[in-house]
Amino acid sequence: MVLIYVDDILITGSSTTQTLTLIVKLNQLFDLKDLGALSYFLGIEVKQTSQGLRLCTYGYDPVEDPQFYRSIVGDLQYLTLTHPDISFSVYKVCQFMHAPFQLHWCVIKCILRYLSSSINYGLHLRRSSSLDLVEFCHGDWVANPDDCHSTNGFCICFGLNLVAWQAKKQQTASRSSNEVEYRSLATVTAELTWLTSLLAELHHNPSFVLVIWCDNLSTVMLAANPALHARTKHIELDLYFVKVQNHTIQVQHVSSYD
Repeated sequence: MVLIYVDDILITGSSTTQTLTLIVKLNQLFDLKDLGALSYFLGIEVKQTSQGLRLCTYGYDPVEDPQFYRSIVGDLQYLTLTHPDISFSVYKVCQFMHAPFQLHWCVIKCILRYLSSSINYGLHLRRSSSLDLVEFCHGDWVANPDDCHSTNGFCICFGLNLVAWQAKKQQTASRSSNEVEYRSLATVTAELTWLTSLLAELHHNPSFVLVIWCDNLSTVMLAANPALHARTKHIELDLYFVKVQNHTIQVQHVSSYD
């Protein structure tokens, strides 16, 4: 498997011999510089551990005296690649890029102080005997008091490892929590569709029905009962995108506490 981003290439495989052979053949066609075992890629530091890999951004843009709001927020956006724990906070400060106030500077400083105290934290990728996809979605109704827009949130795990997550404001205002949750469900379904397609290219096809966990019972019932769809024509596109009709995806309930 070869991952290419502009002129940076990451090669992995189950056979070391075949991997090295591929590097030699590529070097015959292009001028390559082999940096050896993976340790640094696109600003992300990769450390080999006995349990797998640890991804962190320890050496990325240390800022002692931040002066430009936009540049700091841009750095924080990149840090979310290995710090999913700051995704929601960074999403909030991104909404005030054009006209930040002193309050927003205080939030930026809180995030930077947190990162300073957790600078050695990272995203752990561990060996796992399970290759199941586990998805959770949630919608926060009218989370933004300025424009009454709601927020989508989801996370997807592949085995024991977190591989996708998002916290994003919806583009339109929703009139009910049910509508918010269903739009969140459609968002995670889109991401899940892409992931299953990618896994199919890697010769892994789940033999089971994929399950998305949602904490809103009304949304679970709406996804399972087509008779209710006539009442929600304003989100018809999201309704038909969630593939519950052909039984490839099931929506099940999980408590908000869990």
